[in-house]
Amino acid sequence: MDYLIVKWLHVLSSTVLFGTGIGSAFYLLLATLGRDARAVATVSRYVVVTDWVFTATAAVFQPLGGFWLMHLAGGIPWTTPWIAWSLALYAFAIACWLPVLWIQLRLRDLSAQAAGAGSALPAAYWRLFRWWVALGCAAFPAFVAIFYLMVAKRLPFAG
Repeated sequence: MDYLIVKWLHVLSSTVLFGTGIGSAFYLLLATLGRDARAVATVSRYVVVTDWVFTATAAVFQPLGGFWLMHLAGGIPWTTPWIAWSLALYAFAIACWLPVLWIQLRLRDLSAQAAGAGSALPAAYWRLFRWWVALGCAAFPAFVAIFYLMVAKRLPFAG
């Protein structure tokens, strides 16, 4: 019974991690492309809160839940290929996401300043936004691959 509960929590937290990440990115992308500093300031403020409350919580639980599942399943080794790849992809995705946290804080502040001044989003906003998009585009396929590995429990090229 412990295994099923931990597995359910692991799947739920992965859904929260992926879903809030995609949802937040989608809303900030659309708001930014609309170029309305007031809308961007509002959306970016919510994106920052969402990332800290939901995404960060799930990001911490994911490896802990996975390690717990490995233990409950009889001590599956970390060197099991699908687990090793999942961990490497997760480390890569989190390495992309950590700077995104800082970037989102700056995007929030820059858009709030522009909205307060009634001006357009500044060049610094657009420079950071390009980094935000690039890091998100790099992390996205890693998360998709991790989902595959969690479900299939084997490498796609392992035959």
